[in-house]
Amino acid sequence: MAIADLVLGTMYFGTAVDESTSHAILDAFAEAGGTTLDTANCYSFWRSDTGRGGQSEAVIGRWLARNPGVRERLVIATKVGVEPVPGGPEGAVEGLAPYVIRREVERSRERLGIDTIDVYWAHADDRDTPLEDTVSALGELVRNGAVRRLGASNYATWRVDRARALAKARAVEPFTALQLTDSYVRPRPGMPAATDHRFGAVSDETRDYLDAHPDMEVWVYSPLLRGAYDRADRDLPDGYDHPGTTRRLDALAATARAVGASAGQVVLAWLMHPERPVRPIVGVSDVRQLRDALEAAELVLDPADRARLDAAG
Repeated sequence: MAIADLVLGTMYFGTAVDESTSHAILDAFAEAGGTTLDTANCYSFWRSDTGRGGQSEAVIGRWLARNPGVRERLVIATKVGVEPVPGGPEGAVEGLAPYVIRREVERSRERLGIDTIDVYWAHADDRDTPLEDTVSALGELVRNGAVRRLGASNYATWRVDRARALAKARAVEPFTALQLTDSYVRPRPGMPAATDHRFGAVSDETRDYLDAHPDMEVWVYSPLLRGAYDRADRDLPDGYDHPGTTRRLDALAATARAVGASAGQVVLAWLMHPERPVRPIVGVSDVRQLRDALEAAELVLDPADRARLDAAG
């Protein structure tokens, strides 16, 4: 475990989190040794007066311009596919047609002010575009140097595997990362996880696939369930209301007392186990919250603590 394994989520930078605060968070993250930023071309259209995204990328771009030299030690990840269609029907998004991918990667690079995007995520599967077209267009970005690495977010596992097979057949860069939601407590079967995406949660099938494909890694969004572990005013989503959650929360509270940390910090440390590290994406709205997350990245759970957590629920 290390601070370098933690990913700073920047979803609300430039909207719910103002630019000054966003830059202070970025400063503190970089100064502490943080390396990875995660954003998207659609962040955060639902908080914008225009109904369009791009604010987060633009805030990061202005911060990079103010801090020459910092770019070389950062991994910058962004996404394509979920930006609303201007003037389109409610809920219509841009998707992953090749022309969209080529257009949006240039817009993202311009907003970020960078030549190369380190990780480019297909934000959600587009079943209306042939998968081979999406795979080829994304592979083209790597071939021409616009992107270094590719990932799939909110994809069904079988679609990821098919995309990787298509990439191999076409001799282009495959997906080597997944971005999904996961946490210490889990929803009961048949109930939705803390995501709006049908295939947005880590499942046993996901874990099995990752075990069989060591070149793949997983980045986890909303690992702290929007603060529900530590904030009395934040309830767990309904799908998490079952006896297994009760037992897990009891084990979590006992472990937090034993190690002198908050419940949320223990969750992050538990996720970042060195045997199969998960990269949690932490979204924060101030520097204090960031420091809590950075402390969690350095928290080491001893075997007894981890055994108590693993056995519960």
